[in-house]
Amino acid sequence: MDKKISVLYVDDEENNLISFKATFRLRYKVYTALGGIEAIQLIKERPIDVVITDQRMPQMTGVEFLEEVIKVNPNPMRILLTGYADMSAVVDAVNKGKIFHYLSKPWSEEELDETIQRAYEIYSEREKIKESFSKLEVTNEQLEFLLRQKLLS
Repeated sequence: MDKKISVLYVDDEENNLISFKATFRLRYKVYTALGGIEAIQLIKERPIDVVITDQRMPQMTGVEFLEEVIKVNPNPMRILLTGYADMSAVVDAVNKGKIFHYLSKPWSEEELDETIQRAYEIYSEREKIKESFSKLEVTNEQLEFLLRQKLLS
């Protein structure tokens, strides 16, 4: 089952979105959004594995957007991009947006690609663990049921 990793890239500069899509569309299932509000809607409607966002955007910063993402769906891995040496934004992103990784703009294709791959590996492992856990829960419920049946008979 070799599914394409779904990546959402959020940036208020349309040229960056076009460039990202042109670079990665063959490797990943790419979604783009011009801002946080549009991106949140996408996350509600589609399964997204990795979210990449620019920090400096009008209406909603990257960190504020990532905080919203956690409320809507905490599962996607979160990556912050910023073109400024804005350490307070990075610290906020780690603490509030619970980001997986921080990259500076302009991004290098190779570095961003490696980061997406690593993020997806962790995402995938977490999903497997959740799946195993829910299977264990079901098995446990079945065993409890059988035990109750035995105790009642």
